[in-house]
Amino acid sequence: MSEVLALTGYGLAELTCARLLAGRGHRIRFAPEPAAPTGPRPLLLTGPTLELLHSLWGDGLLDGTWRLSHREVSWGEEPAARLAQPARVVDGAVLATRIRGRLGPGLRGSGSPAWTVSAVPPDGAHWHCGRRQLLAGTAPLRPGADERTARLATAALGWVQLTPLGGGDCLVQGMVPGPAGDPAALLARLLAESGLDRLLRRPPRTATAIPAAPRLHPAPGRPPADGAGGLLTVGAGALRCDPLSGTGTAQALRTGILAAAVIDAAAAGTPAGALCAHYAARLGAAFAEHLRGCDRLYAVAFPDPAWSDETGRPASAHWSNRAGAGT
Repeated sequence: MSEVLALTGYGLAELTCARLLAGRGHRIRFAPEPAAPTGPRPLLLTGPTLELLHSLWGDGLLDGTWRLSHREVSWGEEPAARLAQPARVVDGAVLATRIRGRLGPGLRGSGSPAWTVSAVPPDGAHWHCGRRQLLAGTAPLRPGADERTARLATAALGWVQLTPLGGGDCLVQGMVPGPAGDPAALLARLLAESGLDRLLRRPPRTATAIPAAPRLHPAPGRPPADGAGGLLTVGAGALRCDPLSGTGTAQALRTGILAAAVIDAAAAGTPAGALCAHYAARLGAAFAEHLRGCDRLYAVAFPDPAWSDETGRPASAHWSNRAGAGT
């Protein structure tokens, strides 16, 4: 039996879930039709993510995006290592719009959906691991700089990465262990201390700071009950990875894949409550493994006491249930 699925946004996870379910005969409704994403959102997509995107959406999705060939990493006291790592730099908003175009118009008309899939949970409650902030701005590369290599290095207070965008521009991102009063000044400090400032004509003139600690929604699945449809939270609303990992987009896609499997199995008769519990358990296991990896990396590079709330303790000790926290 097919189900009606309602989407509430244009996120990669929501659209992936819709694509898979439409291919299995389920009906898709945009409820309400979401506004198209706006504003550039640069994403660095590496091998596993590229393979997953291609397997889901086929050829042509990344046409015209900037290609990178290598990554250079200088982590803590370790010598710099240059690695072959094919990657693409894409605008997440453009990517989502291209994917939306492949779904078609969806359904029109009234009627309650059997399930709603959203990247924004209704209660906004998450378990957060730490308080770290991601700083981001753009800056021009020096003439002759390699525009096919992403570079990551550490300073005393955090890490910084340069991602060439093509045309001589570069995305500059840094991670610090707490709120940043002057993001541009702090980003300039990270660049100078890491030595990556040598590759830029100047540091970013302006920068933004956004919460970036890993987080998990404790109840990302709610089965249908009392005449109300079920709800599955996907993407960053369900599970957000530390951006250092480079797996955030892939994890978002996987939540869409898992959500599609939940809805398809429920339509085939498997109890929805058990499926939602399984969905939560899968995401919780992925989150715990991600935290263990972050702890190993950060403990090596950042002895500064400011990082004590970010590393070195069991995953459960990091989590604070912060109802109403923003994305």
